[in-house]
Amino acid sequence: MIRILLAEDQAMMRGALAVLLGLEDDLEVVAQVEDGADIVPTALRVRPDVALLDIELPHVSGLEAAEQLAAEVPGCRVVIVTTFARTGYLQRAMAARAQGYLVKDAPVEGLADAIRRVAAGGTVVDPALAGAALRAPANPLTRREREVLAAAADGSTIADIAGRVHLSPSTVRNYLSDAIAKTGTRNKTEAALLARDRGWL
Repeated sequence: MIRILLAEDQAMMRGALAVLLGLEDDLEVVAQVEDGADIVPTALRVRPDVALLDIELPHVSGLEAAEQLAAEVPGCRVVIVTTFARTGYLQRAMAARAQGYLVKDAPVEGLADAIRRVAAGGTVVDPALAGAALRAPANPLTRREREVLAAAADGSTIADIAGRVHLSPSTVRNYLSDAIAKTGTRNKTEAALLARDRGWL
């Protein structure tokens, strides 16, 4: 029996996935969480074989949780299941040592098979997205540049961003300047939009 942890913040989607997976004789959903901060503590408690993680979760993203699971629960393999068919997200998922990346509009029959393949030691990636990722530029932004740019995405002032990320205003300006240069955009808002569109944030 393959034991599964399911992390999805939309209750209807989470429930539907749990029911569908429960129909498979060799799959068992042993835990469901809606908050990304609950993923690692739950995995430590129930020791799943595979964690299915959405990317956009409250408090801790699925990508961050994948990295934490690799460090703290290395026996748990990770499959990202998301609506975002973005090459930047796929690159970040692979860097976080996820073993799978599937898009939610793919046929549901493929999910159970993907779980089995990942549990057996394989890697499963949406084929069209994998091809696009090979041609896409790598994320040029550092972790700090991503953090500052994400905080700037809503049009916040330098002072507001500095307070949110616990840096001085001059340091925030430097990170934003570097991010704008790397993205080839004209200002922090354009840089944030481009970075988000490419899955870099």
